[in-house]
Amino acid sequence: MAWAPASKPQFGFRYENTRHNADWPCCARCRACHTGGVGLYADQILPRAINLALRGGEFAGPRARAAAGLDGEVLEIGFGSGLNIPYYPAGLRRVLAVDPAAAGRRLAAGRAASCAVPIEYVGSDAEALPVADASVDHVLSTWTLCTIQDARRALGEVRRVLRPGGAFRFVEHGLAPDQGVARLQQLLTPVQRRAFGGCHLDRRIDQLVAAAGLELTRLDTYYMKGPRPLGYTFEGVAIRP
Repeated sequence: MAWAPASKPQFGFRYENTRHNADWPCCARCRACHTGGVGLYADQILPRAINLALRGGEFAGPRARAAAGLDGEVLEIGFGSGLNIPYYPAGLRRVLAVDPAAAGRRLAAGRAASCAVPIEYVGSDAEALPVADASVDHVLSTWTLCTIQDARRALGEVRRVLRPGGAFRFVEHGLAPDQGVARLQQLLTPVQRRAFGGCHLDRRIDQLVAAAGLELTRLDTYYMKGPRPLGYTFEGVAIRP
């Protein structure tokens, strides 16, 4: 299914509004992207597993397509270990990175050091982005919305920070249209959430994006290789009116 209408590198860490409190992933309550759990596993082990599982191979094409239209000021939620860095267009003004996991930031450091685009880490929580209203040209999200506790709230934040005419570019997995696969996804999601940082297999990404007040201008849906309950993919672009 397709919708068609269309210096010196730096990796800074700014810790404004990130005191140790219940909103941090190392504490009792976590609302941040890419971690549905807390503690050593979510902060240290899971980011390394994601880095290995989602790099290269079949993931390269969707990442390249999502990043191809970026320009100006970009916010990336679920920045993780920086797996999208090789696909950033050279002319970007800056990338603002949002991710809670300390291990992910360390894994990203090498990729960021070799990138011509300035990258600045600005926060940990996709549900409360520390960015001014209407201040970025694009928001990029790849395999992230599945793990955010309140995806609707996060997408509301995406709309808030985008300039009018700005684009949300995404690649996400979610609920398949095939009833048999969808039933498996719904059965497996409770286990998936515990094992993989809060990951939901049964979210309708297209509906969530539209409900946030963003206008889908391109949407491709397909199964990636591997188990079908894990691989139904939503790849697209949505514009803030």
